[in-house]
Amino acid sequence: MHLRDGGANVAVYSSVAESVELCLFDGPDETRLSLPGRDDGIWHAFVPGMAAGQQYGFRVHGPWNPATGHRVNPAKLLLDPYARAITGSVTFDPAAYGHDLADPSRPSTLDSAPVMPRSVLVPPFDPVDPSSRPRHHLSDSVIYEIHVKGFTARHPDIPPEVRGTYAGLAHPAAIAHLRGLGVTAVELLPVHQHVPEAFLVQRGLTNYWGYNSIGYFAPHPDYSAAVRAGRPGGEVAEFRDMVRELHAAGIEVILDVVYNHTAEGDAGGPTVCFRGLDNAAYYRLDRADPSRYVDTSGCGNALNVGSPTGLRLIMDSLRYWVSEMGVDGFRFDLAPSLARQDGAFSSMAAFFDLVWLVNAWWEPEKFVLGGPDVVGGRTLAVACDSFDPARAGATVDPGSVTVGPRSVVLLRRS
Repeated sequence: MHLRDGGANVAVYSSVAESVELCLFDGPDETRLSLPGRDDGIWHAFVPGMAAGQQYGFRVHGPWNPATGHRVNPAKLLLDPYARAITGSVTFDPAAYGHDLADPSRPSTLDSAPVMPRSVLVPPFDPVDPSSRPRHHLSDSVIYEIHVKGFTARHPDIPPEVRGTYAGLAHPAAIAHLRGLGVTAVELLPVHQHVPEAFLVQRGLTNYWGYNSIGYFAPHPDYSAAVRAGRPGGEVAEFRDMVRELHAAGIEVILDVVYNHTAEGDAGGPTVCFRGLDNAAYYRLDRADPSRYVDTSGCGNALNVGSPTGLRLIMDSLRYWVSEMGVDGFRFDLAPSLARQDGAFSSMAAFFDLVWLVNAWWEPEKFVLGGPDVVGGRTLAVACDSFDPARAGATVDPGSVTVGPRSVVLLRRS
């Protein structure tokens, strides 16, 4: 959704929908507007009067038939998969699930709006100036892995109101520490909007590390001083400001990204976004039983990188974080899962073509692939936890790289 001319352009993809409603929220009050336009599965409209800060979601009408892979349920409020900001989290109430908990073959009739997060409309930002990027050569890079919250949560020289936030990481005391270590790049553990798994919540726990994404364009709001201060959506500008300050100090920003699965989990998981929009377009389903998900991530599902819709989501997300948020590169969590578009791992998978093309277009960027597999036909360098490729089981030749079990691969432009 994008602001323009006194309103907003609204668009969302669903090839299976019979109709789509835009849901606008003013506190607990919900207004539903039907999206009249449909082109190649994209439902769209111009909605006058919308402004930054508007909270919204979607409801989709269409087929419910898990046996054929369809899980559309208009009782469920859905996030915008391209939302730039998200407020709230999932409450694991029975209403959060698209299926009836007593009979999973039937759709739930409970309204999920009270227990779901909402998308937030944010103002547009100018693209990042490429000349502001530090652009360190890989051979000169010292990459420091950081959890945004944990890094400054107890730092005595950082004001309490910004500790554990993007603003805290941008604070002069944090930057001075990084520069003192000789760090040239920070690799941020997942900052995409994420939610904890239900079984953790039931135990009174949470997913501290964030490897359970649901919003691939939205910075996680729990790491935002602006959100703490009561400004939903303020995390976007705060993240950009953090990147700008780090760049000014000569430090690049790399994101640890989780495109291999989403927080919706397996068939028993909640319906938050992709499942209710177009289940088969966004997820890999078992061909013998489309009510079940292919799970190459060990987390219940796998994004469908064999689908143009799934690949486009990843590519658009990468482009956004580079061009509008200023990020310099990525580490792909469980990258081999993204190269299993037809089942088995393939070094010729479309995912590798995608990131290679992206890297050619955004030549200063770094791309990091995590996982033990062979990637052929690419110019790659290898780094590992021990800084000893032989100990990590890595072998290098001009045409391919075999990566040991505790290694990562840095994909660079040749």
